[in-house]
Amino acid sequence: MNLRLAVEFTTLAARHVREAEEWWRLNRTAAPNAVREELQQLLDVVSVQPRIGARARNVRLDGVRRIHMPRIRYDLYYHVTGTPEFVEVVALWHSSRGSGPPI
Repeated sequence: MNLRLAVEFTTLAARHVREAEEWWRLNRTAAPNAVREELQQLLDVVSVQPRIGARARNVRLDGVRRIHMPRIRYDLYYHVTGTPEFVEVVALWHSSRGSGPPI
């Protein structure tokens, strides 16, 4: 049985999620909860297998991993930190942006 790590969001990441959810609800009325659904499914996996994501090379913060969510076209940026360890989400960034998130 795998240990499930707690998941926490930085203030910046929480803001990214809120903004994405608001935009999605207004502009994607056929699937208004897609951001929340995709994020929850991915975090369920990441909390058990936190090193599943690829190392993010487009950020300054060390040890950050990135996973793409193709349905909503966002990348989730996170790292494992703390004692005891937990998953800290540091950004949710749309893949159409030309650069990585400001982390």
